[in-house]
Amino acid sequence: MALVTVSEILQRAEEGKYAVGAFNCNNMEIVQAIIGAAEAEKSPVIIQASQGAIKYAGLDWITGMAKLAAQQAGVPVALHLDHGTSFEQCMQCIKAGFTSVMFDGSKLPLEENIAETNRVLAVARAVGVSVEAELGKIGGTEDDITVSEREAMLTDPQEAKEFVERTGVDSLAVAIGTAHGQYKGEPKLDFERLKEIKSLVNVPIVLHGSSGVPDEAIKKAISLGVRKVNIDTNIREAFTNTMRRVINEKPGEIDPRKILGPAREAAMEIIREKIRVFGSSGRA
Repeated sequence: MALVTVSEILQRAEEGKYAVGAFNCNNMEIVQAIIGAAEAEKSPVIIQASQGAIKYAGLDWITGMAKLAAQQAGVPVALHLDHGTSFEQCMQCIKAGFTSVMFDGSKLPLEENIAETNRVLAVARAVGVSVEAELGKIGGTEDDITVSEREAMLTDPQEAKEFVERTGVDSLAVAIGTAHGQYKGEPKLDFERLKEIKSLVNVPIVLHGSSGVPDEAIKKAISLGVRKVNIDTNIREAFTNTMRRVINEKPGEIDPRKILGPAREAAMEIIREKIRVFGSSGRA
């Protein structure tokens, strides 16, 4: 089937009270792992690419792999830009064939974030592309976007209400205590803040920086309205750790297929685990 929008996937998730995984890709093997996991679990899935992934693999290559994956898949697949930080980048991805973009204006003052999000929305709406926005700063590092622990700010519920009312954005990423990258300790999520945000906005909530968050915390966040959960670091860990193991066990191995194949399988297994935690298995 053809690529679908994230809005379509999340609307069904909202109705069913589950979440859908948005998994970052960087190469062919990870795209295959994402689709293989979604097919095995009979789950809708969101393939997403960050600025770093696009720079590494190329915009046309990322789009081409995702389109081919969706055409061959028997489950709904969306292609999403993760953390687009400019109007121009969002437009490039829309033109290339992405069915969803995230405009991350979280570093901007509220008024500017609203204005820039609306610029993206004006074009995206006209061509049927979903838009995610972010309010509040999520700690850690996402490619070249870094927010120190000191600067990290949680999402203000009243600002979230105003933001959604003035933009009509399709989904909202909120900062409730998660962080990008690897955690040094166990993250403590602000569930009361999440509950209040959800009571004030009528759009699906997105949870970034979810790798390393305990399963029970993820499940509780989903029960409080999270409908899209982003996973990147866990995939990288499974993929690269398996590559290292294979190379250490067989230092003379020169066949990339025998190194990357097991890494792809390991990535697929961790993605399947996440899909089950999110409750989207069997929802395709």
